[in-house]
Formats: sequence, C-alpha cells, structure tokens
Amino acid sequence: MKHILIPTDFSDNAWNALVYGISFFKKTHCTFHIVHINAINTNSSGEAAMYVSPDLLEKTILAESREKLKVLIKKVERLPLNTKHYFKTQAIYGFLTDQLKDQVKEKNIELIIMGTKGSSGLKAVSIGSNTGNVITKVPCTIMAVPESATYESVKEIGFPSDLNLAYEIKVLDTIKDIILLKKSALRLLYISSKGEELNTNQIKIKNLLLDYFKETECTFHEVTGKKIDESVQCFTESRNLDMLIMVAKNLNFLESILFRPTVERISYHTKVPFLVIHE
Repeated sequence: MKHILIPTDFSDNAWNALVYGISFFKKTHCTFHIVHINAINTNSSGEAAMYVSPDLLEKTILAESREKLKVLIKKVERLPLNTKHYFKTQAIYGFLTDQLKDQVKEKNIELIIMGTKGSSGLKAVSIGSNTGNVITKVPCTIMAVPESATYESVKEIGFPSDLNLAYEIKVLDTIKDIILLKKSALRLLYISSKGEELNTNQIKIKNLLLDYFKETECTFHEVTGKKIDESVQCFTESRNLDMLIMVAKNLNFLESILFRPTVERISYHTKVPFLVIHE
C-alpha cells in the first residue's frame, strides 16, 4: 500500500494534479491523503502576520476547509471507481513546508503530488513558489504536475544528470520502480556547456547508471548547449518525453533546470510532469 500526499488549494490546477496522480497509480493499491493547508502568512520581516485562537480556528477556517474537502471527495467519487484507491482528507492551519514535513513523518508518505501553475511574473520561478519551496525543503519524493498535463502513458522518461555525484541505491531503486510500473524507457541526459569530454569520475558514474538499468530500455545522450534548462527543454521536446526525473541531492544542478530568473516564453515545465527524488 502506497501512501501519497496531495496538497490542495481547491484550484483547477490542484484538481488536475489529483486526477493525474489517480490515473498514474491506477493499478497500484494507494491511500491518497488529500490535505488543505491554510498557510500562515508572513510579513516582510519573516514573522507570522496573524495569530488565530484554536477555538476560532476550529469554528471558522478549518470548518470551511472541511466542507470544501467534502465537496472535493464527492467530485472524486464521480471519477471511474478504482477499488485499489482509498482517500483520506484533513484540514490544517500552519506553515506550508513545516506541515508537509510533519505529514510525511506521521503518515509514512512516499510521494507528494502537487500542481504547478507556472509563472505569474518576470521574477517568479517557472514552477511556482509553493512547489519550489516544497521541492527544496521537504525531504520526500515529489511529483510536480503542470496545469496543462493530462495522463495518457509514460513511455519515455528523461533523467538529466551532470554525472558529478554518485547516486544512492535507494534513489536508483525508486527510478527503476517507476520504469517497471509504467514499462517506460529511460533516457539518461548529460549536458555539456562547452563541448568538453567527460572526466574519469563522470565516465565511472555514467557506466554505473547504464549497468544498473541494463535490464530495462536505457540509453545515454549527450547534448551541447550554453544553458542547461534550454538544453533539457529541447531534448524533452525533440524526444517527446512524458516525464523528467531529477535528484534533489545536487541542488545547484536541479535549480539550474527548474528555476528560471526570467520567463520569456512558456517552458517545458508547463507541459511535462517531473519527479524530484530525495535521498
């Protein structure tokens, strides 16, 4: 039984992530924990902007959230019935990332599924600030689902890596589980900014990855490009990938792909779901 956490703000974007998750795990026994976190706002100095007494909180904010969760579950029940799926709901008040960390511990959560809405302004990150905070601060595997993504199949998965850090077996096992679950092909991607050749350590890690995934369809691809995010985007579009997998261990590399300082055009983040695995 998998325990999957799906935060919701009752938006279309969050609903899409929920439907994607249900479809992705349609053949797997799962408990989906749908939570609505009434996030505490902070002021410019970083202090909590408002304190709410427990009694008032229970009667107003949380009561309203529970009613909305009941409506959401009725909507879920109108989807094609899957006897392998169970749904639990909870309304919470607190800081988003702190509450998610607590939920992960309490409920043995293996995966968080979140919707990504993309950018609202030039200084926004491509994947949305909430999702960005969760990816970098909550130690749990996260599947980020763009608002325009619909689940059909996951035939090809891209795995970009700078091949500088070795991966734990636990991480590779997680990737292999998904490949086997979806009968997917894995495309390892290395991006060279200056066309330089792999060093001895990188060759070693490349060969270890190819050896680990040798029983699956796995190929290695090297792309030369000045900007990592644009190279990943081009590769994703040219191969028509269905998903990207990244490892949170190498945060600088991860951020160079996911976080963009400007948003001149719609990036692949608005089309392709990606999975960020924490060790």
